Amino acid sequence: MKILLVNPPAASYYHRLGLKYPPLGVGYIAGVLVKGGYDVKVIDLNVEKVSINNIPYQDFDIVGVSTDTTRYPAALKIAQAAKAKGCKVVVGGPHTAFLDREALGTGFIDYVVRGEGEYIMLDLMDAIMGKKSLEDVKGISYIKDGTIIRNPNAELIKDLDRIPFPARNLLPMDKYTAKLEGTFATSIVTSRGCPFNCSFCSSSAFSGVQWRSRSVENIIGELEILYKKYGFRAIAFFDDNFTLNPNRVINLCEEILRLGWKFKWWAFSRLDGILNNPKMVELMAKAGNYMVFIGFESANQEVLDSYNKKLVVEKAKEAINILRKNNIKIMGSFILGAMEETKAMVNRTIKYAKELDPDIAQFSVLTPYPGTALFEEVKSKIMDRNWEMYEGGHNVFKLKYLSPVEVRWLIAKAYMSFYGRPKRLITQGIPSLWNMLIGYRVNERVPLKFVEGDWCRIETQEM
Repeated sequence: MKILLVNPPAASYYHRLGLKYPPLGVGYIAGVLVKGGYDVKVIDLNVEKVSINNIPYQDFDIVGVSTDTTRYPAALKIAQAAKAKGCKVVVGGPHTAFLDREALGTGFIDYVVRGEGEYIMLDLMDAIMGKKSLEDVKGISYIKDGTIIRNPNAELIKDLDRIPFPARNLLPMDKYTAKLEGTFATSIVTSRGCPFNCSFCSSSAFSGVQWRSRSVENIIGELEILYKKYGFRAIAFFDDNFTLNPNRVINLCEEILRLGWKFKWWAFSRLDGILNNPKMVELMAKAGNYMVFIGFESANQEVLDSYNKKLVVEKAKEAINILRKNNIKIMGSFILGAMEETKAMVNRTIKYAKELDPDIAQFSVLTPYPGTALFEEVKSKIMDRNWEMYEGGHNVFKLKYLSPVEVRWLIAKAYMSFYGRPKRLITQGIPSLWNMLIGYRVNERVPLKFVEGDWCRIETQEM
């Protein structure tokens, strides 16, 4: 049986700036299927210039599509095209895992894989081949005799070391353009799950609140392939919280230093992970840690509490000082547009971002992704079900004090205010500011009014 796995094109802010990494989720599934004896091909439409309608679906028996929320419309187009060529279509990923009935209702999808897809997909392929009963495949949804069937959930994979490394040999590794300080970078995932369960993040719902980690030996085995076979000298650790277990981080850093590998790398962390482990941070820096991504999110404690962040606003500066002491750069995330947020509260967060002054600031609009607590909370207030708009740049649910236009321009104001300061223009240049703004595709039909004497202060005039 021939299987085609397709990664739909992304239109995210990061992709528009050229930060394209291999789709590791697809790579993992491909690796498991190949080991299971299946003939697998991968097409990554983020980097391969192939039209959705020109893919040779007819050469395959099964077409699998991995999708998140913003790429769901593109995934449907792929499913429709594949179905028209007589293929069975399987779709997985966090969006369809939570909206499986909607996906099956389109008529283009035969099976939805819910949860971690590696071994669910393998079991499903075995069932299609007649090696086992479809009813025994956990974690899938499908239609039988006009009724949607939801088999019981599959258990989370406890031993991550047993999963084969992503099948990078099936990916166009020479086409990924992400760089870290001018050095081509690639990605790796060393753990799954997140115990913090922030209201706006689907990670805990999709991958569980139980944090599961690969062993240091297993991680080093994959890093060795990236270092020696592919020649990478820069790494992005895509774990939701890389520093959750400080001892693991310390052991990994010590092993990288022992091997003499000269990696530059960045990872996701939390304020408390940095604050509580200064010695770990020191070792991270010695082992090549160049940048840490931290979600500061808001200057307003009541907003942080509504996100279930379990953080204290005042602790942010302490964490930044620890990182700066070790010459580790900071990418800070700030979220605007909470349900009870006022314009004054947003302005406080913008001011807070400038006071913290991370090396890179990301401002995004609070977005209710399916599967999150936020989605359930605001479901009745959602104004826009165009999933392509769920990319963090648009307000898609009704707020108490702010209109969608006001939110959009507050995002623009945040970027201009942060990057428009003289020292930022000198160090990062006007093109950096421009890229930030076009990344959010500001609505040209709403004119700006720049306030004389304060070019970072803007007012909007709705048409």
